[in-house]
Amino acid sequence: MSTRRAAAIDGAGKISVIEEAMPEPKPGQVLIEVTASMVSPGTELGGVKRRRESPTDAGPRPFGYSNAGVVIAQGEGCEDVVIGTRVACMGGGYAQHASHVCVPRNMAVPIPDGVKDEHAASIHLVATGLNAFRRGDFKFGEFMGVVGLGLVGQFTCQLGRLAGCHVIGLDTLPMRLDMAQTCGLERGVNVKEEDPIAIAPLFSRGYGLDGAVIAFGGDGTQAFVTLTKMIKKTPDTHLMGRIVIVGGARIEHNFAAALGNLDVRSAARTGPGYHDEAWEHGADYPGVFVQWTTRRNMEECLVFMASGGLLVEPLITHRVALNDAPDACEELIQHPDRALGVVFLP
Repeated sequence: MSTRRAAAIDGAGKISVIEEAMPEPKPGQVLIEVTASMVSPGTELGGVKRRRESPTDAGPRPFGYSNAGVVIAQGEGCEDVVIGTRVACMGGGYAQHASHVCVPRNMAVPIPDGVKDEHAASIHLVATGLNAFRRGDFKFGEFMGVVGLGLVGQFTCQLGRLAGCHVIGLDTLPMRLDMAQTCGLERGVNVKEEDPIAIAPLFSRGYGLDGAVIAFGGDGTQAFVTLTKMIKKTPDTHLMGRIVIVGGARIEHNFAAALGNLDVRSAARTGPGYHDEAWEHGADYPGVFVQWTTRRNMEECLVFMASGGLLVEPLITHRVALNDAPDACEELIQHPDRALGVVFLP
């Protein structure tokens, strides 16, 4: 084949499927025939409405950063990657919604037997949740909150459950709350119908939350303030614990005496290595010093999918052909209450 198909977005926010030259793997890369890719509604489509309000003449550009497929060719330095290996792939500019992609070897991880390609295609989103969980330093038995039950929030809730935390999830969309509880969420709160501040002491047996994750973009100030009233507090009224922001939210709040000794942490990306071009293409960090690289995080996520502990199937609302990507993306943009996990099948 001399061409590939890819979903693309232009400067006016129009989504289309384009045909372009088949990519060739560079040194340190493998060529993947894609079998499934998963859309991130927030990161990938969150800016589409703004583009439509302030359009530019930029041409269509392929997008996507999480997929799965089969290795069909090797670049220099990847001769040991067996042709025909099923792999889960991640990375902006690499793991696109397309029929074929070239991916650096350290971001193409073998899929264990028993894990469907459609599930493995969520790998970037799961690994983002795992890095947020690690940044929160959550421990067995702790009380953990997650605000925003999009895909990253959903996976973060599940990772908390797997680690032995008591997890409470907050959202405004009943569908997302139902999905989270199907996947084992201990307590869901629709903040339009219930007061999470009143529920927190009952849920935490009076201890208060040990930490929380904000997993959505946009204005997060109200969510942050709500969490400060759910978090644990010392007898002298100092707030304690950790709040991790993974969704790119903007928060306005005073620090020092206004926030007590609460730790506010940013969680970026999927772990060490991502966006280090040398590492992506085959270099490595000393494992004894850098244990949880992006690749190691990806591997662990797939292992828990294989064991049945990490659930993806209940989060998939749509499976569509790649050619139908524009309509499926429009559903995510216009109706977040009806769509969440959208998988493209080239």
